[in-house]
This record gives sequence, C-alpha cells and structure tokens, in this order.
Amino acid sequence: MSSNNRFPDDDDTDPQWHWQQIREALRGLRYGTVNVIVQDGVVVQIDRTEKRRLRSNVDSDHRRS
Repeated sequence: MSSNNRFPDDDDTDPQWHWQQIREALRGLRYGTVNVIVQDGVVVQIDRTEKRRLRSNVDSDHRRS
C-alpha cells in the first residue's frame, strides 16, 4: 500500500499507522507545518504545508544601500 492519503483497509484507527503517516508528512520538510486534526479522539486528517524560501539578488542589493 502506498502512503497516498489512503486509510488502511483493515483498521483505520490503528495508532501505528497514524504515526507512520505523520512521520511521512514530516519527512523532508525544511520549512512549514504539519497539522493533525483529531475528532472524538481519532485522527481524521493530516495537513502538510510546505514553504519554499527564495533568495533574490534584489533583496541583497537593497540591504547594501
């Protein structure tokens, strides 16, 4: 089974599976957030927001002034 936002076929309340999904969301994340949504004590959603920092020569030029 892939980790593409699918729930496990046998038991979607398996805590180990949820931890695995959270670790997968954190993997490779340099800047950003991972939000875990819980309803009635059960993880129902994991959101990953990744930010990409861009460096600009224009910013460097303005700092020197």
